[in-house]
Amino acid sequence: MSAGEKAKAPDEISILIGGRAGYGIDKSSLILARLMGRLGYRLYIYRDYPSLIRGGHTFSIIRAAKKRVSAHRNKVDWLLALNQATIDLHRDKLKAAGTIIYDADSVKSDGVGLPIGKILKKEGAAEITRNTCLIGAFAKAAGIDWTRLETVIKQNMPKELEINLKVARRGYDAVSAMGKIEPIDLAPLPVITGNETLGLGLIAAGLQAYVAYPMTPSSTILSFLAEAAAEFSLKVIQPESEIGVMLMALGFSYAGKRTAVGTSGGGFCLMTEGVSFTGMAELPVVIIVGQRTGPSTGLPTYTGQTELHFVLNAGQGEFPRLIVAPGDAEETYYWGGVALNLAWQFQVPAFILTDKTVAEGGFNFDLDSIKAVDGLPAAGWDGKQPYKRYLDTATGVSPLAFPGDQGAIVKINSYEHDEAGLTVEAAPITKKMAEKRSRKGKFLARELKKYKTVNVYGNKKATTAVLCWGSNKGVCVEAAEKFNLKVIQPLVLSPFPAEQFSAALKGVKKLIGVENNATGQLAKLIKLSGFAVDKMILKYDGRPFDLDELEQRLKEAIK
Repeated sequence: MSAGEKAKAPDEISILIGGRAGYGIDKSSLILARLMGRLGYRLYIYRDYPSLIRGGHTFSIIRAAKKRVSAHRNKVDWLLALNQATIDLHRDKLKAAGTIIYDADSVKSDGVGLPIGKILKKEGAAEITRNTCLIGAFAKAAGIDWTRLETVIKQNMPKELEINLKVARRGYDAVSAMGKIEPIDLAPLPVITGNETLGLGLIAAGLQAYVAYPMTPSSTILSFLAEAAAEFSLKVIQPESEIGVMLMALGFSYAGKRTAVGTSGGGFCLMTEGVSFTGMAELPVVIIVGQRTGPSTGLPTYTGQTELHFVLNAGQGEFPRLIVAPGDAEETYYWGGVALNLAWQFQVPAFILTDKTVAEGGFNFDLDSIKAVDGLPAAGWDGKQPYKRYLDTATGVSPLAFPGDQGAIVKINSYEHDEAGLTVEAAPITKKMAEKRSRKGKFLARELKKYKTVNVYGNKKATTAVLCWGSNKGVCVEAAEKFNLKVIQPLVLSPFPAEQFSAALKGVKKLIGVENNATGQLAKLIKLSGFAVDKMILKYDGRPFDLDELEQRLKEAIK
């Protein structure tokens, strides 16, 4: 490179930071991502942690690239180690030209050692600031100027700011620059989790109450909305159990409050009787199910796509339901709002299926790229007498009135009932009301034709296509690019959009399904609509596909 010639920014950079649970690895990954974001890079954060508050090994991989990404790679350029386990477990992930920066007081390794313990002792800093010191060292070694790091720390560490700045500066000054990562010509985008964008989408559509009992990976929706409650006039409540969650949500719905609940598979087990109640009583509610590896407790802090058929069939009896499965930050925002609107428009339970990968992964978020989601009014009562809560209509959707509305006696019922909500067992009325509820499902399916319920990416003329759902969207789209394949991603899983799905399959001779479960749950679902998958790529060890792994498995599948 000639004198004065500007260094070329690398196309992408991957950074792994690891340490014991309680070392602030999650916060560290966010700081590193936002630091790279200030250079213009697009980002994705993969988080891996055990079900331990302290003591277990936890790590994050931050992937920064010149293009939008939402999957991690299995090789990294930088390995930042706060404990020996990070070296022992991840040394093989380091590229040949990669660099290790480590805490020399507790780690034995090659690379760049940093006397973090001595630095902290001299500054009188708490143990938790070890990560800040390591981040400072990385910034200097990577050739990132101090002012950028200082700005990021000030924006993200308001508590104990001065001591964090001192410790970061000490780490920065303790090493030598080993290169220079230059800014690229892209405007920074915020880094946010799928749970946070889901909460924002619900708020945009008029959410009024959120009820949940903490359960990974949906727990951070509860904390995020609790922090936002005052600003958006939300009721955010944590009852004593998931049974209490569902019943309280139904009470809010009966009172006319747009309500959502959040849980995982184990908690949803306790909610299923309440789900049946929503079906019979026609009470709208949004239910977020953050999937993870099961059965039973399974791997509570890891990922999976194992609850699709559980949610499809949860609750006794027959009643319509909406199920959506967003795949990234923009989709969780948009479909969170749409699900809330459609739940109220058709008075049905609406499910949002996520998993740890999309719920807790860190994504760039581009609000301007998303169609606006506003709260749509439900079918209201015109005030004419007598009010019938379950009035049989052409669409099956009855007009809504709420307790306190003048002239309306609002009676809901989990028993079979007539139009007024009074308990019945007569065969003709039972048949009539069952048909009314079923009719809502048909009109819901008709309404969904107005939405783009199936996404198609890649080479749209390819004869081989990859089928994916939920969080596998990003890794499938990127892996398929290498082989010039089409990618088909259904966003709505019930009512299944067979017409749009069939159009997406046009010209496809070979369909390869990619899922994070052992049985191919989406493949089984589309079979009910007359579609077949030719080959399956399944992963069910609690970890998502990384890009390199999926590329290799696709290479084998398309032979």
